[in-house]
Amino acid sequence: MATSKKKKAPAKLKDPKGGLTAAGRKWFAKKEGSHLKPGVTGPADTPEKMKRKGSFLRRHYAHPRGPLEKDGKPTRLALAAQAWGEPVPKTAVAVRKLAAKGTALLEKYQATKKK
Repeated sequence: MATSKKKKAPAKLKDPKGGLTAAGRKWFAKKEGSHLKPGVTGPADTPEKMKRKGSFLRRHYAHPRGPLEKDGKPTRLALAAQAWGEPVPKTAVAVRKLAAKGTALLEKYQATKKK
């Protein structure tokens, strides 16, 4: 049985505040052929930004895959929100709010698409 190994970025390519650095995005592009963009940190005021930020929030916080804190410090899952201009979630209620915001952004995106 073959197991697939997921490539992890070296620590220097991860932003300590959450997300990847520009060098980290470049590393993934070279190793895996991905075309990663930095997170939408400002307001999601265009359809593309609404779609990207809404998808991110739903993907990561509708069904979070792991704890928000470890040893009293926020995990990468929690810090990812900060990389996208959102507050670092500390409770399940905060996680649900982020997921709801993502849903709202995707609905708003769909409404602009229909026009």
